[in-house]
Amino acid sequence: MAPAARGATFRRQLGLADLMAYGLAYIAPIAPLSTLGLVWAASHGMIALAYLLGGVCMAFTAFSYAAMVREVHSAGSVYGFARVVLGPFAGFVAGWMILLDYLLIPAFVYVVMAVALGQLMPGIDRAVWIVLLAAFTTAVNWFGIGSTTRVSSGAVVVQVVVLAALMGLAVYVRMHAFGAAGLGAAPFYSTPFSLSAVLAGTSICVMSFLGFDAISTLAEDTADRTGRTLGRAILLVLAFATALFVLAAWILGNAMQGAHFISLDAAAYELAGQMGGVWAGIALAWAYAILVGLSNALPMQVGVARVLYAMGRDRQLPGALARLHPKYNTPHVAMLVSTAISLAVALWLRDAMDQLAAFVNFGALFGFALIHVCVMVHFARSPKRSWVLHGLSPVLGIAVVAAILTGMNHAALVLGVVWLVAGLCWWRFRIVGMGLVSADGSDPFA
Repeated sequence: MAPAARGATFRRQLGLADLMAYGLAYIAPIAPLSTLGLVWAASHGMIALAYLLGGVCMAFTAFSYAAMVREVHSAGSVYGFARVVLGPFAGFVAGWMILLDYLLIPAFVYVVMAVALGQLMPGIDRAVWIVLLAAFTTAVNWFGIGSTTRVSSGAVVVQVVVLAALMGLAVYVRMHAFGAAGLGAAPFYSTPFSLSAVLAGTSICVMSFLGFDAISTLAEDTADRTGRTLGRAILLVLAFATALFVLAAWILGNAMQGAHFISLDAAAYELAGQMGGVWAGIALAWAYAILVGLSNALPMQVGVARVLYAMGRDRQLPGALARLHPKYNTPHVAMLVSTAISLAVALWLRDAMDQLAAFVNFGALFGFALIHVCVMVHFARSPKRSWVLHGLSPVLGIAVVAAILTGMNHAALVLGVVWLVAGLCWWRFRIVGMGLVSADGSDPFA
């Protein structure tokens, strides 16, 4: 199924390598460093187990995304899937809730970069760095998805090298001090064991995996119209990220044993400084600021702009969001609107990074639950259904999402409910009230 064509469309130019570069740049191979201290504290040191559980949770979701991108070829991601399978109302709710993730995760990256640069130039307020990064990402993305993927590819390679160097330093220090005992199982299991603590850590580290799902927003940019390449890219990106994150969490989790940090937000930089000297912490901060700050936010801005574009095209948000730039073929109006919102949130919560992380995760997890529902409903009436991939897997995915939500902090849950209520009000008084859909949720223009 293809989205209804209304006006200009995206150029189909991306292949598997482009999609993987986009997804890995969105996730960022060194993403765990941004919340290393927060996950370590929340999980009571069992940081590797928290990341492993996060990867398992995301695997069920990745299978559901891979199944749906072959069925619905829409730039709206979970919004497009829910709209086709469950109807306009469910589609709107899915799109509205995933926006809580897609609008806030660029804000989170802006704050992460500001924290990194704050380690280097503490005299400059975080707000300055946030504004500069927002301006940079908008300038690069303005010229199209081609320029974004070129920057992303190089950044991914360098990020893996930087993370490998940090892990190598940690292994050297631990082995030199403790021998083989320097790399133990404590990051996976320690006593007293607390499942609630591990779930609390997972509810934070789940954000490090977000990005494989955003690949689905490029459905209308992909050369392969069947969705198979898109699904393959989603699964490969998550597999690579999970293996890398668990390995890093195990090695760095061992290095963190017995350590004390002035700021959990900056624990990675402090740890590097403790292991390799002040220069190591400074070098890592510079690397993080440049690599993540100047590349990771690029695909994030692309993803949210395409969801806004799809919802605007379907008249569920203002139609101006569906405009494409006549020269660069970018949803420039949606890009500017999303950047303005992300920038405002980043400035507001620049000193509350942990809270911002929780807000992001609520929107993502809500969207993930809906994608599982879409798979079950869509394939229940399909002759090519598989009881494992289209039945058991989404059920387990919903169960894991629910378990993680139980470990989420109260403020994030409250914000999620408030955001949902605001969306329902928009639907009732704007969309239904103006006759853009019927009161029963059907599309009178379909």
